Amino acid sequence: MFYLFALVLCGCGGNAELKRVATGEPILPIREAGDTTEVYLTDYLPSVDLSKVGKVSVTDGYDNLIVTDSVVTLYGSATQVGALSVGKRSSKVDIPILPKLPTVQGLTTQGVKDGRIVLAADKAFLPLHFRLFVQNRQLPEEALVDNQDGTYGVELKKLPKLKGRSYLRVYACNGKALLNDLLIPLNDGAPVLNASELTRHDPHAQVLYSVLVDRFFNGNPKNDAPLNRPDVDPRVDYKGGDLKGITAKIEEGFFDSLGVNTLWISPITQNPRDAWGQYRNPDTKFSGYHGYWPIYNTKIDDRMGTDAELKELLATAHKHNINVILDYVANHMHINSPTLKAHPDWITDSILPDGRRNFELWDEARLTTWFDKHIPTLDLERQDVCEAMTDTALYWIDNYDFDGYRHDACKHIPLNYWRMFTHKMKTRYPERPLWMIGETYGDYELIGSYVKTGMLNAQFDFNVYHTAIDVLGKPGMSMKQLAQSINESLAAFGAHHTMGNISGNHDKTRFISLAGGAVRWDEDGKAAGWNRNIGVTADGDPVREAIAFKKALLLEVLNLCIPGVPCIYQGDEYGQCGGNDPDNRRMMRFSGLSANEQWLLKQTEQLIHLRRSSMPLLYGDYKQLYADDNVLVFSRTYMGETVVVALNNGPKDFRLEVGGRHIEVKTYGYTIE
Repeated sequence: MFYLFALVLCGCGGNAELKRVATGEPILPIREAGDTTEVYLTDYLPSVDLSKVGKVSVTDGYDNLIVTDSVVTLYGSATQVGALSVGKRSSKVDIPILPKLPTVQGLTTQGVKDGRIVLAADKAFLPLHFRLFVQNRQLPEEALVDNQDGTYGVELKKLPKLKGRSYLRVYACNGKALLNDLLIPLNDGAPVLNASELTRHDPHAQVLYSVLVDRFFNGNPKNDAPLNRPDVDPRVDYKGGDLKGITAKIEEGFFDSLGVNTLWISPITQNPRDAWGQYRNPDTKFSGYHGYWPIYNTKIDDRMGTDAELKELLATAHKHNINVILDYVANHMHINSPTLKAHPDWITDSILPDGRRNFELWDEARLTTWFDKHIPTLDLERQDVCEAMTDTALYWIDNYDFDGYRHDACKHIPLNYWRMFTHKMKTRYPERPLWMIGETYGDYELIGSYVKTGMLNAQFDFNVYHTAIDVLGKPGMSMKQLAQSINESLAAFGAHHTMGNISGNHDKTRFISLAGGAVRWDEDGKAAGWNRNIGVTADGDPVREAIAFKKALLLEVLNLCIPGVPCIYQGDEYGQCGGNDPDNRRMMRFSGLSANEQWLLKQTEQLIHLRRSSMPLLYGDYKQLYADDNVLVFSRTYMGETVVVALNNGPKDFRLEVGGRHIEVKTYGYTIE
């Protein structure tokens, strides 16, 4: 028996907003939690006025339903894909509900034939129950034709002819397992078949590049203002990178050549002019060159540039079809901030009830802990503080043409902040394509709790990253572990998520130095970077160095070929070496690269351009084909076009016959065909 689950909310107001939501940004699905599922409707309908919602009813599938304000609690569990329906017929919004079942790979798109989009399912999973959505409207059952042979046809004439970009989403279940979801971008109601039809506003078509502004390029030496203090090691002083430097590199074609189309720039708010913090070996304080100690949240640090230079950067980037997202710090402010001096009660207590100092308790006191003595955590659970700080954060899109945000330290900020922030953003700018990605270290459940239509679009997938660098870099690890981590990520976030697949970041030891052995896996990468000159290898062995560069390339291949949004930390494209902070923040190099660095840069450029021109690598359905200790082989299929990717992290060449294809991969190499 197939079940239809629908929650219907009827009311006297909000219909115009519901109509917009029905054809606007696709709402991320609700994932059933088990016998009890609590749904905050604002997480899925952030800009709808829920105070005007009246009658609530549920049709079938759950034992009981309780509604309290905007919270819906469903009792029971389902074995098929369902949908919550919100609003009246003329403005109804349908939100997919995915049952808590194992996720398997077995559904692909096969192309367009005889006026239908052809879908193919693995016969082992038949019969299947389908739910189809265009944006946030469920298609009628007759839109899908069962060919009785494991293939299905989606009638093109049944698809709503929405202007511009929309998406067909397909969910299927057999009562025991949930199959991978399908995502097909549409343009004026027709399937997109060529990557040339995509724009920088298509989230899945992004390749991010992380820019640490002060360490990128000095475009205007006149604004240089290092502290030049004896108690500040030069490695943690200002180096002169600025907004003008980023603009110069855009104009030179650096990013066009590399192929990236979204820049994530580090915080540019005003930081202190003196030194703070303390490290003991060597003995040094720190400048705020990184931007994470805001004094003023709505003022550009004059060492980074001016209002005019920021606007020039954004205009130049957009002229080159490049997005720019801003790294924003919401968790804390510097202790000397005029805001905190005016509102000393806006911060959390630095002393726990048991008398311990509440510093760096990342998990035990994650919503109140201070990162350091000079950067108090804001008490964002307070309504007044949250109101003020969300308005402050929105200043940057109120006044500048940014394309979204990278949000710092998300898990240390309560959910009410993200709900309020996103509600305000989507209400003020309903038609503006703003994309947000966050930073949370934790398990899939914690990370996913912030990834909602009413909060963040995505977060960085640190679980895949940590598994990938371990498997590719450490001896004795198996590619089967990496395969499992990818599958877990797809099950947690969907087969077509936009989670960030990173090569590294400003808080991580450079992977190439781990892979080459210059930094041991069991040592403190931060201490190593402070106390010795870190290269690729510890002994300069050319064979080991060459292998390290090949492993660095394998990480890029992985990130650019699996589902998600690739993100390259500046310098990783050529294999910048280094320990952890601050050694991983060396000044970017644009010349004088070694032969190995030039090779890696060229290979990375080719990979990025390949990804951006390949619909299978952007929207293809992922399927694992083979995995052993050294080798991982998977495919991505879109509209009948299949790309097979094979990575060999072993010391021997590898050969495999799979799906009629002969795969041959050299040692520490890859193939994409």
